[in-house]
Amino acid sequence: MARWAPVALTVLAVVGVGMMPLTGSGSQQDAPRIGFVNAEVILRQTPGYAAAESTFTAEIASYRQEVDQLQQTLDSAISAFDQQSIVLSPSARQDRTQELRTMQQQFEQRSGELSTLAQRRQQELMAPLEDRIQRVIDGLRAERNLAVIFDVGTPGNNILSADPGLDLTSTVVGRLTGAGQQ
Repeated sequence: MARWAPVALTVLAVVGVGMMPLTGSGSQQDAPRIGFVNAEVILRQTPGYAAAESTFTAEIASYRQEVDQLQQTLDSAISAFDQQSIVLSPSARQDRTQELRTMQQQFEQRSGELSTLAQRRQQELMAPLEDRIQRVIDGLRAERNLAVIFDVGTPGNNILSADPGLDLTSTVVGRLTGAGQQ
């Protein structure tokens, strides 16, 4: 337990929470209270998530199809060049090489644009759900007078073990779905 105290102190200091000593004369009530959730589980069980995910999956399919078509066009042009390069004059070969570079740049640019569009669309679809989840978690934190709520589903969160009684995931899901679990 003592080896994790610096991590807890760091996290609590970052969020601006004062802390009584972990040992000594401080009472149990004086110690900061914490809880944890698994945000991925909450998100997947939030009403509206399945519809948002389905919409995103359908929209991203069209982006992937466009990228695949562009890749096939580029691959075909490269293959044709490889077959014809032996009979081309040096200047024609140089011109064709430049055309292929331009095609490659256009492919990369369009792929980047589609990737950006996909990220924006995912954010548009998920932001309302994430905002709703955050409001429930913030309310639960205030209601239970918790100093910090960790997300145990995030890699690198430095929690190796936690009391299951502090797991607020089902309570958050219950409030989001209207089940009203406490």
